[in-house]
Amino acid sequence: MSTDQLRPSEEADERQLELAREAGDAFMEAVEYMIEEVAHTGDTREVGDCVVGFAQEEAEGMYFMEDGELNWQEPGDDENCHIEVVVASAADGRFLPGMNPQVTFEGDEGTVGPVDVPLVWHPGLYHYGVNVSLPGEGTYTLHIEADAPEFPRHDEENGDRFAEPIDETFEGVEIETGQD
Repeated sequence: MSTDQLRPSEEADERQLELAREAGDAFMEAVEYMIEEVAHTGDTREVGDCVVGFAQEEAEGMYFMEDGELNWQEPGDDENCHIEVVVASAADGRFLPGMNPQVTFEGDEGTVGPVDVPLVWHPGLYHYGVNVSLPGEGTYTLHIEADAPEFPRHDEENGDRFAEPIDETFEGVEIETGQD
């Protein structure tokens, strides 16, 4: 993570910053586990004030809220890829909400996207995720864009962060398609 660490201030003392780093370390450990042990492929890299990453799996079922009730939905017949996007603070590793990421897949058989990637609650880690329909397995270039979040930033000393949108490309990504 970034050497641009948060500093004690009137709003956050050293203990609060230590707890934030511990939370971020745990989050990033879960991200690493997802990428290396669960997903077919994935990667992370530092982009400005953020760490951005992705993990790719087969399309999977999820609960969706409809008319005030949770309903389980299996992936659509043509959905064959689940893409997960992670955006975290480079300073402490904590998840960043409100980023509204989009992913574009560029492969030999054409381009898919940009696809909106909404927030997903997961018992292991918060992330953005969505099922998509790709033309097939193969090598893709993934282009991830995300808005600068609109949430307020607390703390005059440390709050001047996350003001730039993300625009990052991961080349040579081997995608395995299917349904889980």
